[in-house]
Amino acid sequence: MIVRIMGEGQVEVADRHFPELDKLDDELLAEVQSGDGAGFRRTLHALLDKVRELGEPLPDDSLEPSELILPAPDATLDEVRELLASAEPDTGLIPPV
Repeated sequence: MIVRIMGEGQVEVADRHFPELDKLDDELLAEVQSGDGAGFRRTLHALLDKVRELGEPLPDDSLEPSELILPAPDATLDEVRELLASAEPDTGLIPPV
């Protein structure tokens, strides 16, 4: 799956890694819902770091469509709350694979 991190670029992440990413996404969703700012920041960075670690970066000049878009590392709790509002209820940023 092609994943874009806003403001950074794209990586290709194998489907086999999504159960691991989904655990972090579930934590992030709970922290956003509870308003836990410190937990949100920690988990957002952990999720983005894991995507970078597990994914293969695509060339900067690649124009592949992104199947998943994740917020920038400096996104606020409110910005992520808005992204989640446009997703399916209780699925988090990463839809079930």
